[in-house]
Amino acid sequence: MRILTFDIEDWYCHDCESGDKNWASKEVRIYEGVDKILDSLEKRNQKATFFVLGWLAENHPQAIRKIAEAGHQIGCHTYQHELLTNFDRKQLYDDLYKAKNEIEQVAGKEVNAFRAPAFSITEHNLFAFDVLAELSFKYDCSLFPAEREYGGMPSYGIGEPRIIDHEGYLFKEFPINPADIMGRKIVFSGGGYFRLFPYAMIKYLTKQQNYTMTYFHPSDFDPGQPDMKHLPLLRRWKNRVGLKGAFAKYEKYLSDFEFVNLEQADKIIDWQANDVVKL
Repeated sequence: MRILTFDIEDWYCHDCESGDKNWASKEVRIYEGVDKILDSLEKRNQKATFFVLGWLAENHPQAIRKIAEAGHQIGCHTYQHELLTNFDRKQLYDDLYKAKNEIEQVAGKEVNAFRAPAFSITEHNLFAFDVLAELSFKYDCSLFPAEREYGGMPSYGIGEPRIIDHEGYLFKEFPINPADIMGRKIVFSGGGYFRLFPYAMIKYLTKQQNYTMTYFHPSDFDPGQPDMKHLPLLRRWKNRVGLKGAFAKYEKYLSDFEFVNLEQADKIIDWQANDVVKL
């Protein structure tokens, strides 16, 4: 099973280091990026899940409305792409309540899927699942089953869908699925490594796994985006590596494999046969 998802952010939203949230002053590129993705999906009659920032729904509603009108599933990606490790419980509730309401008003449909920025639910902020339950989320796609820069949860185990039981709250978890490359857990199915790795390697790794969770961003396919020169050199390089060839690589990926969105995957999976993970 291969699941197609997008994190709908503009180019400036990836900046987790500086804390600059003065987004209204930034160059707007989200409309072109969303149109490019929607056109590619329409050609293939392909449905996907889009995790949307509440700030974009509030400030650029037409971009989000077009996704909903095309029949795609809409999820929540917080209000303004803040790492969940920066929130206490109340702050997270307030953020997700605001984001969910903004997105639902624009999309005109229920938002019941969530992904934390940078997969930032960890063993240290499990209260996030309490908040998700209180806000009626059904699906989560926030877990990275290994150590990583902004989080990670090695205790989750293998990178496959499971039921999470957190203090009696149940969620259908669709984690990221890292591959073991030279002793390191690497995500090849989205973001910087998808842009960096040769396509033959991505295709090979995808074939080796029964489950693949993708996560693409409009900025992954936008070589003309401004360069965030204030970022540390390595982060700046990661943001820009492979931008020129990424969209062609992504389109080949869609042609070579079959994908579903979260709602479609939910209907395929025999959840009763899956392990329950208690967190």
